[in-house]
Amino acid sequence: MRPDAPTLRERTYEHQAAAIHGNKPIAIGLGYSTIAWIPSAQGSWALPLRHERITSWDTPISKAAWQLEQVIAGLPQRPLVLFDREYGCASLVLQTAHLKADKLIRLRSNRCLYSDPPAYSGRGRPRRHGEKFQLNDPQTWWAAEEMVELDDPKLGQLLIRRWDNLHFRSSTQHPMTLILVEPKALGSNCRQVKPLWLAWIGENSCCLEVVWMDYLRRFAIEHWYRFAKQTLHWTLPHLSTPEQCDRWSDLMPLLTWQLWLAQDLVRDYHLLQAKTSD
Repeated sequence: MRPDAPTLRERTYEHQAAAIHGNKPIAIGLGYSTIAWIPSAQGSWALPLRHERITSWDTPISKAAWQLEQVIAGLPQRPLVLFDREYGCASLVLQTAHLKADKLIRLRSNRCLYSDPPAYSGRGRPRRHGEKFQLNDPQTWWAAEEMVELDDPKLGQLLIRRWDNLHFRSSTQHPMTLILVEPKALGSNCRQVKPLWLAWIGENSCCLEVVWMDYLRRFAIEHWYRFAKQTLHWTLPHLSTPEQCDRWSDLMPLLTWQLWLAQDLVRDYHLLQAKTSD
């Protein structure tokens, strides 16, 4: 964030956690969009494939859709792409509909979806939407197509439900599968686990037992951002132009890949502290 750099071109309003409760979580600076490969089912490695500035004429969604198109062009198989809730809207669905990728998108709890419209009655304009499904209003939910209960060693007992053929108001031609992951019951010794809403768009149906765990791998990119800022000093230099910021930012993926490729050459030796007694 660069709130005190008025001569830095193309600054935009970016999200930043507010230091004071009640303040708006925004700041002025340069925003970046990163698409990364998660190489393993466990661990915190995230390897950036594209890490680029969001220009003043782009939006985070348009930039992400463009990056995804560039990456998919070089992949040998159909990927699974994970999106945070900032991207859970009709705009992303429309801008990525032509891409050959399965998408798993987190949704905000205040989102509203719709079912398929009923058959045309022959009178008036045909309906575009069916019943309203408000995520934060259980009174609007109908019976799920599938329900699974499982016991997770960290989160406890979970209830996972699935609803098919729902869509955003502005993307009626692109149905999604809606998934809700929530704790089955909260005991006195159980930490609060918030419900997780996911939207699945793919060629095949998803497996409820594993699809929500696939989404949790997305948080590896948060570890990478922390690593880039704290260890690689990505945000330390106060550069004067967007071009200088881009050149410095280009080094972050290169350094990350070098470290990941060299991990087999490194052995973790713990220093032993020698103790002597009289």
